[in-house]
Amino acid sequence: MADPDDSPLFEEIKDDSPKQEEPTDSANGELENDSKEDEPKASAESAPASIPVDIEPELAETKDSKKSEEEDEEETDSFDESDLRIKVSNPEKIGEGMSAYMVYEVSTSTSLPSFKSSETKVKRRFSDFLGLHERLAEKHLVYGRIVPPAPDKAVVDKMKGKMSKGEETGEDAFLGRRKQALERYMNRTAKHPKLREDADFKEFLEAEALPKATHTSAFSKGGFSRLVKNVGEAMSKMTMKIDEQDQWFEEKHNQIEALEQQLKKLHVACESLVTLKKEVVMNTTNFAKSASLLSSSEEDTGLSRALSQLAELEEKMEQLHNDQSRVDFFVLCETLKEYIGLVMAVKAIFHQRYKVYQNWQSAQATLTKKREALVKLELAGKQEKIAPAQEEVKEWERKVEKGQEDFEEISKTVKKEFKCFEIQRVKDFKDLIIKYLKSLMECQQKMVKCWEEYLPEAKAIA
Repeated sequence: MADPDDSPLFEEIKDDSPKQEEPTDSANGELENDSKEDEPKASAESAPASIPVDIEPELAETKDSKKSEEEDEEETDSFDESDLRIKVSNPEKIGEGMSAYMVYEVSTSTSLPSFKSSETKVKRRFSDFLGLHERLAEKHLVYGRIVPPAPDKAVVDKMKGKMSKGEETGEDAFLGRRKQALERYMNRTAKHPKLREDADFKEFLEAEALPKATHTSAFSKGGFSRLVKNVGEAMSKMTMKIDEQDQWFEEKHNQIEALEQQLKKLHVACESLVTLKKEVVMNTTNFAKSASLLSSSEEDTGLSRALSQLAELEEKMEQLHNDQSRVDFFVLCETLKEYIGLVMAVKAIFHQRYKVYQNWQSAQATLTKKREALVKLELAGKQEKIAPAQEEVKEWERKVEKGQEDFEEISKTVKKEFKCFEIQRVKDFKDLIIKYLKSLMECQQKMVKCWEEYLPEAKAIA
């Protein structure tokens, strides 16, 4: 690039030039014009950069969005950091015969100031848990909040337990399963910041007595009505379609559908695993009995003693296999079953969003009809009907606006709820895998120890 001092213009005005001549008028004029033309360019280059006015609203919006994100993160954290622990224990049979029912002790420990006491204990029937879930779902599902499902009233499972293991053992196994399911349900509900502050939830944990829950019987008229309603909603879900502007919802809906199918397959596989391990327990029992009988008929003293101790060893193995089978059932199968229900609850909030969208579109269609009717009245000149028609149009405009606001609000809530669900799901499955692996390792270590203790006895056979 050429040096500016080499240009003819600068040669004429250099101060240190010995032969500087006074510029002529025409030269002055040209110089002034040149300087005037260069002024804007020079000022533009030398002026400091300033922030455009239009950026200020953008900065404000950025701050608002950051603030909203921080609030969302705080609420997400509160899903898992609540100081509220609930324990369900001591099932007790009340009454006899067909009118008999079970009550469970629900113990609560908390430091939350919204609760009346830090420690409470109340007695609750299973139908009370179902009634609590029904009331929470009625109040919170409409806002797009995930309401964890209550355990099923599994009459068939109870009968299976009685037929397979005898009445007393089957009853104990059934009550143990139900007790743990109820405890998981209550603690999962307590993790939700909105549900744990619900008046019905607090009343359930604190009140001495509750109004009798209705329509919770497995074979009641209310239960049948719910079944019909669920079937109807399932049919409507099959045909529902939203013209999505935000593809996030379509992606997550497909994701949750795929997750449900994979969880169901895994649950079936886990149930098969539990069944196989129960067969191992039975076969180990038979093996121990056979080894014991063989030892009693064996004439060689060393071999007889080794077979007798082998029978004792297999009895220990039977107990270890049985313990592992229970872990497979209560840790794996029940957690997967619970999550299948949670996935259904997530699908329910997506469906609720669709219902809000339907209401909004229905109001929009009605508004269009009302406007068309108003135009016809104005063209016909029916002045006495125009004013009421205008009021109807204004009313439906408000309804459309409200419908749009409701749809935007529930969409925002569904996103927040799904995010919390995903965070908690990853944490739960991490804890599940670690807990299951530790139980497997502990079981295998006990087995190895038993076999190591038996090995010298086997080698001592003469």
